[in-house]
Amino acid sequence: MRTLSLFSKTRDTNLAAQTAFGEAVNSGSLAFDDLVAADAVDHDPAPNQVAGPEGYRAMFGELRTAFPDLKVEVDHLVADDDDVAFAYTLTGTHAGPFEGFQPTGRSFRVRGMQISRFSDGKLVERWGSSDQLGILTQLGLPTS
Repeated sequence: MRTLSLFSKTRDTNLAAQTAFGEAVNSGSLAFDDLVAADAVDHDPAPNQVAGPEGYRAMFGELRTAFPDLKVEVDHLVADDDDVAFAYTLTGTHAGPFEGFQPTGRSFRVRGMQISRFSDGKLVERWGSSDQLGILTQLGLPTS
């Protein structure tokens, strides 16, 4: 049986890991090794995304090349002892190649949601959805 103090410690550990993940994305450090399990599964992967920290490093590396000012801002967050769920706003300016398109110089601002499952303080599963159509539309890129 879990006690309240153990629940709070686990929850706090998961929140700290999720916060550090967001900081790694926003800063561009992409330091995910201590935050993501080697076999972590992304249920909404980028094309050819591999499991674990390397998959997230590659995905966010490509996004930060396309959008050097990429920022994830958490708007609402809830957590329990296994999961952290949050709504976020994603912003960026198209300054590098993105999905085969040359930079437009345009900016985007879209909403998204994510659920992250943790074990032993590391991300082991992720479900997420960003407004990809909104990004393409705001950048003036083809949507089909």
